[in-house]
Amino acid sequence: MRGVTARNAGGPFAATDILGGMHAATFLRRHWQKQPLLVRGALPGFGGVVDLAGMFDLACRDDCESRLVQRRSGRWSVEHGPFRPGRLARLPASGWTLLVQGLERVLPAARSLLDRFAFIPYSRLDDLMVSYAPAGGGVGPHFDSYDVFLLQGPGRRRWKTGRQRDLALVADAPLKILQRFAPEGECVLSPGDMLYLPPECAHDGVAVDACYTYSIGFRAPSHRELISGFLAFLEDRADGEGRYGDPDLRSQRRPARLGTAMAGKVERVLRSIEWTRRDVGVFLGLHLTEPAAGVAFAGPARPLTPRAFTAAARRGAVALAGASRMLYEGPDFFINGECHAVAGGSAALRTLADTRRLPGAMIAPRGAPAELLYQWYRAGYICLHAPRAAR
Repeated sequence: MRGVTARNAGGPFAATDILGGMHAATFLRRHWQKQPLLVRGALPGFGGVVDLAGMFDLACRDDCESRLVQRRSGRWSVEHGPFRPGRLARLPASGWTLLVQGLERVLPAARSLLDRFAFIPYSRLDDLMVSYAPAGGGVGPHFDSYDVFLLQGPGRRRWKTGRQRDLALVADAPLKILQRFAPEGECVLSPGDMLYLPPECAHDGVAVDACYTYSIGFRAPSHRELISGFLAFLEDRADGEGRYGDPDLRSQRRPARLGTAMAGKVERVLRSIEWTRRDVGVFLGLHLTEPAAGVAFAGPARPLTPRAFTAAARRGAVALAGASRMLYEGPDFFINGECHAVAGGSAALRTLADTRRLPGAMIAPRGAPAELLYQWYRAGYICLHAPRAAR
């Protein structure tokens, strides 16, 4: 494929074999946000994590974001889920694509697949999406504002890609379809092949036969999103005391004139706003672990007592729920939009965040980490795992 570096995977699977044997550091230096990478056999014989019937079921749920894209007589249409089962049962033989996002929240196998990309920090990871299309189906030539790995499941898809400056979109289309797509390279992905695309790399995927494509996407917040979010964060923590005053007010001939005195006083108030590097870190931790839209957590119907929970956890393990997001920095641990400071930090909680699983041997019978684990268990953020059978 012209314009795309290709790699071939072989031998036993390891953490970076999904990159065709390339070391993660090499990938980040050469390709991440720079140039595409085609990996043949990234996951040889990959059969996917869900079939079409399963996708239909997920598309009818309100905890998974789903879309149905159709093209009829050259015109695009988009419907958003959740869908009624009868709607999906009436789909035609061709001309449509079904997309379901957030698979990792509801399917353990999807979570395991997403974990293979842990060479990218979790702070950048977004979600796992699957798309299904009959032969000839696709969503048109477009570009994304974020990095994406396109892992092919059952079936084949032909991809055309290109780095182009003309990013003008088709007017009045419900999708971001490029007006003038000028591909530079082409490849056909078979099950287990993978294509990495950096931001704004134009691409168009068309199903050669009925196929599934898994998209591993990464978050890239806009500067506007970060600025507005941080200002809201500061507002929540601002000192609300004090009020504008002007005991030195003087009469003026033009009552509608704003004048410089009031602006100067307000400027001094605004200049008093301060923040530290830790404030920025806390904001990012809260912002990046905020649960996705539509996600709701539910604790156990009959929760164990704190002592019984700790005993059970120490015999087995605990794991993050599929929808849970957890990060940490220093003594601060962030989970699902909450911040918990643990004096001196906690090796156990760091392990839980890094691996999404905490072996019972690392769980102390008492102390702040044990108390947090129980609190998160009651909230549905984590769940108990039985001891692993001896081999």
